[in-house]
Formats: sequence, C-alpha cells, structure tokens
Amino acid sequence: MIYVFKTTVNTENEVELLRPYIDKVLPSTKWNFDLEDCDKILRIDSTKNVIDLVKILFKIHDFECEELK
Repeated sequence: MIYVFKTTVNTENEVELLRPYIDKVLPSTKWNFDLEDCDKILRIDSTKNVIDLVKILFKIHDFECEELK
C-alpha cells in the first residue's frame, strides 16, 4: 500500500537528517519525498500500516506530518 503524507520537511538536508531514522523504523520499505510539491509530500510503499510510526518519528524530530487520504 502507498501512504502519502503532507510534511514540513523543506530541504534535502532535512531529508538526509531523517533518512537514517526512517530507514531504521521502516526497514525494507521504499519511500521518497517530493519537495517540489507545495505539501512537501512523503510517499511510503509498505505492506504494513506505518501511519503511527511516521507521525511519532516526525514529532520526535520536530517535524510535522499529516496523512493525505
């Protein structure tokens, strides 16, 4: 399933800051940011529900995210 989140991540540096944490929390999961989009989209392709994990991870690192449905 593809999960899509609106985020407050604005730069590639911020993506790189989050990368090790996302990879650790979501191993074997494909994900990417679209920083060109006005909502700074994070897409995650996962077989399990990752919504709560992503929200907690972002909050810990002082970013916001909201699932788009």
